Amino acid sequence: MISLTDSQKIGMGLTGFGVFFLFFGMVLFFDKALLAIGNILFVCGLSFVIGLERTFRFFFQRHKVKATSFFLGGVLVVLIGWPIIGVVLEIYGFFLLFRGFFPVAVGFIRRIPVLGSLLSLPGIRTLVDKIGESNTMV
Repeated sequence: MISLTDSQKIGMGLTGFGVFFLFFGMVLFFDKALLAIGNILFVCGLSFVIGLERTFRFFFQRHKVKATSFFLGGVLVVLIGWPIIGVVLEIYGFFLLFRGFFPVAVGFIRRIPVLGSLLSLPGIRTLVDKIGESNTMV
């Protein structure tokens, strides 16, 4: 079993609440307050989980400047009060930032019994194969 420090446990909770508030804010027709709270909790939780220094190194690498600017710009736009535009910018930045993790996630999901069989369906398999390749998402 993986042992977590207390700050990492707090970070997991903050990240989970952040994802919940983001989802709930989108379900409630892009509620500005819920999306803002979700963004703040998600970013704070991420910094607690991996640490402040590693968070800054992850976001502010030279080759990730575009992705970071879209993601953090989307957070800023949501905080200003334009939730739909901000969420679109955030989603684009999120996919650019975390595209290196998608092949690992797809490989893991394919090993789960029910989800793996769903990902093997004809229409879905092509899409998942494209997402699973790290070089195709530019």
